[in-house]
Amino acid sequence: MSAATAPARVVNPWLIALTVTIATFMEVLDTSIANVALPHIAGGMGASIDDANWVLTSYLVANAMIIPLSSWLSTALGRKRYYMGCVALFTLTSALCGMATSLPMLILWRLVQGVAGGGLQPVSQAILLDTFPAERRAAGMAVYGVAALTAPVLGPTLGGWITDNYSWRWIFYINIPAGLLSLFLNGLLVEDPGYLKRERASLLRRGLRIDYIGIGLIALGLGCLEVVLDKGQEWDWFGSQAIIVLAVLTFLGLAGGLVWELHHSEPFINLRLLRDRSFLVGCIIVSSTYAVLYGSTLLLPQMMQGLMRYDATNAGLVLSPAGFASMIMMILSAAILRLRLDARWLIGIGGAIMALSSSWLAMLNLQAGPLQIVWPRVVQMAGAGLMFAPLAAASVLYLPQTAMNNASGLYNMLRNEGSSVGIGLSTAVLQRRLQFHSFRLTESLQPLSTATTNALETSGRFFTQVTGDPARGQLMGLRAIRLVRDQQAYAQAFLDCFWVFTLIALAIVPLTLLMKRSVAEGDVHVGE
Repeated sequence: MSAATAPARVVNPWLIALTVTIATFMEVLDTSIANVALPHIAGGMGASIDDANWVLTSYLVANAMIIPLSSWLSTALGRKRYYMGCVALFTLTSALCGMATSLPMLILWRLVQGVAGGGLQPVSQAILLDTFPAERRAAGMAVYGVAALTAPVLGPTLGGWITDNYSWRWIFYINIPAGLLSLFLNGLLVEDPGYLKRERASLLRRGLRIDYIGIGLIALGLGCLEVVLDKGQEWDWFGSQAIIVLAVLTFLGLAGGLVWELHHSEPFINLRLLRDRSFLVGCIIVSSTYAVLYGSTLLLPQMMQGLMRYDATNAGLVLSPAGFASMIMMILSAAILRLRLDARWLIGIGGAIMALSSSWLAMLNLQAGPLQIVWPRVVQMAGAGLMFAPLAAASVLYLPQTAMNNASGLYNMLRNEGSSVGIGLSTAVLQRRLQFHSFRLTESLQPLSTATTNALETSGRFFTQVTGDPARGQLMGLRAIRLVRDQQAYAQAFLDCFWVFTLIALAIVPLTLLMKRSVAEGDVHVGE
């Protein structure tokens, strides 16, 4: 009996779910944990923050370029073999990142780590979609969602604690035991499904026909897009010649890749899956959701540390309870779907909750206490947790079983790009609105204004008493007023970003109506 036709071992699907979640949590955590450690990395390597930022950018670029390839590589190499190879390479490069002695060496290993990490999320999701039957997929995706949603929330807390108490190198070393455990359990429990073995055998019989043009165009487009989104604000967007060139390459790569893949007989990424209405809308919704989540995850620690005088550890502790809220809601959503409720209701309600919480964050002020930040973030992550598992299950409900590998790769690629767009959008809106509010507040600080004159006199007298020098006291008073202006301008800019996220989350609600009826009954697949 051939390997392709041999009966598969019966393994408890929950053991497989927990097994693949280890690597997923490790990879997603690594995308956010390094953010907090950047100042420490820059100081340890004798580099500037801008140069050290390439530690993040290199990982994201490699991640974006490999995700679309994960489906084809899974088929060509065997999904289990490819997955374990990614885990092994991710673990090895984590150790090498921790041992790096120079910034270029660290950036190089982060680039390779991004290549390995890019295959973990889509393949993990594909394994779960194949492991659980249609009526239980939401429950399986809830386990996956615990890793995908809570890791970015816990990352800043864990990264802050490690860098404050040990060394930034340990944010990479902690991946080693998790990677070794994942390798052992995957080798023991995970097997490729029969249809995937037959597909691989057929592919090898025909000979590997590598779509070099499609791979090159998509990789070029996504790689350049990541650099544009990550460096756009720093390089002054289209005021920079480099950004213009990268934007043109992004358009040529993605547009050319789209046309090429739609007309290719054996595309490495099956864009025809987007013809399914539920899958297309699901990809749009997951991109929007992650734009809101990652944008908020970027802005809240900046706001707390830059304006409210929190250190990295305490800022992380304030945001951490939201991770537990998302876990509870994911488990609850999976239980609700067992009652055969249409998943679109949970997706729409989750989007509405995220919009409500984003508007709640947009009404904060600089006097807000920890609990006034904890609760809006908890509600936001609860809304995301409510919709994550139903969205993942409903998006692929009408696709054939044999399309799960391709669907997972495409879904995760668009989700990853949504995260990058959210980060780029939040950075751009923050800086543009900061300029706007600075100009508007400066307009009210006129010499003929009674309030301005009184404030300047009061602060001048105070600093004159402190220094004993009237001229220096007046200068320090003027600087104090300028500092207050800058703080208020920054605060208003942060709040404007949350209003933008409110609109994005609100748009999710009507989008759910475009999806097909989504009640997993075990017999729903293509053709309905």
